Amino acid sequence: MITVYWNFKGDVQLTSHFIANKGSKRLDAEILLRERPTPGGRRPVRPPLKPSRPCQKRLRAPSAERATRASGKALPRAPQTRGPPSPLANGRPKGGRSRRVQANPARGAAPGLPERGASQMAAGGGRGLGALLLLLLLLGVTAAAQPSPEAFQAGLDTPFSSPPAAASAALHRRYLLYDVNPPEGFNLRRDVYIRIASLIKTLSKREAWVLVLPPWGRLYHWQSPDIHQVQIPWFEFFDVPSLNKNIPVIEYEQFLAESGGPFIEQIYVLQSYAEGWKEGTWEEKIDERPCIDPPTYSVDRHKYYRGWFWGYEETRGLKLACLSVQGSASVIAPLLLNTSSRSVMLDRAENLLHDHYAGKEYWDTRRSMVFAKHLRVVGDMFRTKYLNSTDERDRTQYTEDWTKMKVKLGTAVGGPYLGVHLRRKDFIWGHRNDVPSIQGAVKKITSLMKTHKLERVFVATDAVADEIEELNGLLPGMVRFEPSQEEVKLYRDGGIAVIDQWICAHASYFIGTSVSTFSFRIHEEREILGFDPKMTYNRFCGDEERTCEQPTHWKIVY
Repeated sequence: MITVYWNFKGDVQLTSHFIANKGSKRLDAEILLRERPTPGGRRPVRPPLKPSRPCQKRLRAPSAERATRASGKALPRAPQTRGPPSPLANGRPKGGRSRRVQANPARGAAPGLPERGASQMAAGGGRGLGALLLLLLLLGVTAAAQPSPEAFQAGLDTPFSSPPAAASAALHRRYLLYDVNPPEGFNLRRDVYIRIASLIKTLSKREAWVLVLPPWGRLYHWQSPDIHQVQIPWFEFFDVPSLNKNIPVIEYEQFLAESGGPFIEQIYVLQSYAEGWKEGTWEEKIDERPCIDPPTYSVDRHKYYRGWFWGYEETRGLKLACLSVQGSASVIAPLLLNTSSRSVMLDRAENLLHDHYAGKEYWDTRRSMVFAKHLRVVGDMFRTKYLNSTDERDRTQYTEDWTKMKVKLGTAVGGPYLGVHLRRKDFIWGHRNDVPSIQGAVKKITSLMKTHKLERVFVATDAVADEIEELNGLLPGMVRFEPSQEEVKLYRDGGIAVIDQWICAHASYFIGTSVSTFSFRIHEEREILGFDPKMTYNRFCGDEERTCEQPTHWKIVY
């Protein structure tokens, strides 16, 4: 079968894309023929090549064509025996657009084209015919580039246009996507990534799986007005090549390019068991069950599932089911390995637990989550300018290749300032017993600065304007990273949070907020840099809290 595109724009050209399949002896070729119209809409008549015998039944004699033209009569249309209607109307292409028709090379002219068009294909296609012959000669060396039958499923109706090697690799790998409960914040989502990375490692022992990084957006704490904060790729916050040194990952846009369209073949909505679990009888299990809560997806007229999908409205799912799950991330691996779907999404992935929390696998993934370099540079410049802090003096030299970075705890000294994360807003009522008042926080900060002989304190907080003004009045040495409007647009709220964490991670002493994942991630960053645990694992206590238990030290494992 030869697929022909006919368009009267530009010079005569021939381009082709073909896939050879020796097993089925199939040839798909796409030929694009273009001819420039003359002024007034008339096309030049070139002397036709001598047609082959099969074509003589289909082509009119040039003299008859000229006689018909001279008489002023309209040329007769070719019989519409096969293929779509002719793309020509009164000698001109409609809208200048290409139309696709099917041609049988053994029958001569392409059915569906007017006879005059077929004549011009023969007349102007000298170079095209030669190129087609060359195309046929190349078939023997391109058989390896064939697409698998899966490439023509929903959303995969055209072969990949990437180079043969990349296309071959993409054809054989499967895609895992995931999302998290919408209210969850930036740093809890980072923790879920570690869990899913463990699942990818389990799957990769059997098959070629790649993790599709879920675009960032629509988070509770990202409240800066007039800033587009959806469909944000991971490279804006993290160094993606570093992630790839741990597990294979791609951005969502690359998934769309590789898979051929915005289709996710299978969506699994994860949920707990409706009956709960009995204390003392914990077991890991997973079952397909009716959805406990109504899924946040709707079914369109094509029976596709529509949903949030990270702000990509054109994305849709083909199948959806709810899974009750109880256990670590890898408990779902057997199900994924047995499904025929090439792309699978796990919604509400926070329901999966860590496979090996705080073990080597956990820390390998955590160490691979290197902040984007442009954000680290901004943080380092701020440290140098306002906090008299540099990596050389602080003994916090950073190795770009995380696999080669192994620092002994207690080696890092840190900058001459106190690092503080003071969580407010929802924590004031959600964790009122664990969070101090502004006056209580100032009292603790002042005491620590005196004990460690520090004159400056860097504060990362989500406090409202009135509380920040109060802090400024009570802490003369307070320093904050206050970005301009242009910087907020450039780095987004997520990037500003990363810069805050990076600066806190380099302080000589750090104190955070109880059960805050923002503080937890700073603990881990300081563990990677090599700080003494006593200078890291500290938290504020509530004003009325009697037993103020400090955070647990999870020692890094190499």
